[in-house]
Amino acid sequence: MDVLIVGAGPTGLALGIDLARRGVDARVVERSEALFPGSRGKGIQPRTQEVFDDLGVGEAIRAAGGPYPSQMVWKDGERADEQVLFEPVAPDEGAPYAEPLMVAQWRTQEVLYERLAELGGEVAFGREVTGLAQDADGVTVRFADGTSARARYVVAADGGRSVVRRALGVGMAGETVDPAPFVVADVWVQGLDRDYWHTFPKDDGSAVALCPLAGTDVFQMQVRLPEGTEPDVSLDGIRALVAAYTHLAAEDVTGVRWASDFRPRTALADRFRVGRVLLAGDAAHLHSPAGGQGLNTSVQDAYNLGWKLGAVLRAGAPDSVLDTYEEERRANAAAMLDLSTGVHHGEVTRGRKTTQLGLGYRESSLSVEMRDNPSGVRAGDRAPDGTVDGVRLFDAFRGPHWTLLGAETSLPGVRALPAVPESYGPGVFLIRPDGYVGWAGESAEGLREYLGRFSG
Repeated sequence: MDVLIVGAGPTGLALGIDLARRGVDARVVERSEALFPGSRGKGIQPRTQEVFDDLGVGEAIRAAGGPYPSQMVWKDGERADEQVLFEPVAPDEGAPYAEPLMVAQWRTQEVLYERLAELGGEVAFGREVTGLAQDADGVTVRFADGTSARARYVVAADGGRSVVRRALGVGMAGETVDPAPFVVADVWVQGLDRDYWHTFPKDDGSAVALCPLAGTDVFQMQVRLPEGTEPDVSLDGIRALVAAYTHLAAEDVTGVRWASDFRPRTALADRFRVGRVLLAGDAAHLHSPAGGQGLNTSVQDAYNLGWKLGAVLRAGAPDSVLDTYEEERRANAAAMLDLSTGVHHGEVTRGRKTTQLGLGYRESSLSVEMRDNPSGVRAGDRAPDGTVDGVRLFDAFRGPHWTLLGAETSLPGVRALPAVPESYGPGVFLIRPDGYVGWAGESAEGLREYLGRFSG
């Protein structure tokens, strides 16, 4: 096969979808017997909503979730203060999605899994990777049952405790964000309305929060415990926490769907590529859950890597194109780690900075700016939405092709629109398959040479 993807979380499933629509022979393997059952990551940021639109799951994702509610702070059994969680960001023509969408992680994965199957892809469950070996032609992956599989490339999307990363000997430097133990769980609760994200803080800094998960009948429970406390994630332990922190009785928790404990930390892998093996998602970077950046950064790893693997495996691009995955995504992940840590400590507010709409690759070796005095959108920037001759740009971008704005071309794999929205500024713009401007010039001169980097 062309690509073996280890891990069926949002990262692995999104990459599987992107490769399937490019005709790349890829398979996802997952050590568990089913998809992850919890809601650890629930915020779908505006940029990721754009990505999901392109991958063909935008409508399904929106149907699976809903908007974030305001936060209700309780004190001594009484409603004390209503707070808006996010600074308002107004949508505009260039950015039609301005607010995060709440979707339980298990629902996101179900939607992605259904789309992968629709495209003919598959997930092999119960396939635990124990090691690998690579040579000049490919990678041999070993499984716990004694079998093995061979692929030209392997992508490690197997989480923060990545077996693949450890087998490669890649280090992961990080730090503890908060010394307190945390609990996260999906619970059924009675006697609490679903109109607010309910928070029950104590004076010592510990707290219980119960957030109604949009599109489901459960609440996500988040707990910050006093330092030195040993978390108990059993049903009785969860009930005891609710009874201790809220006005609800223990029996008002009627069930626990999933629960886990953790200590928030950040970490960044030393490398995102070792030969024919690439790291993505939590295998490459770990975030505090504050600010909703982890899942989103992970999905965009997959989105960045998918078109590059497709170029190498189907269009004859040189293997060196894959070096730009680490070049672009490691720097991006580092910035997002700083951001999520800032949100956790209350130093950064949730709003425009957390939408990920402003992230780009201006410093990338793939970003070529030919204009002497560019204004507006530049090479490396996210390509905004807009309208050209009655055609919506996001509709034109949708799919695995390149898009040229402002000139005609007969180059294969490129869709051309003859004009450019005023919001872009003057010039000709070549939009990468992942929705970023790869090349910009005064005219189309030099375009063929640039695109030659991605074909044989």
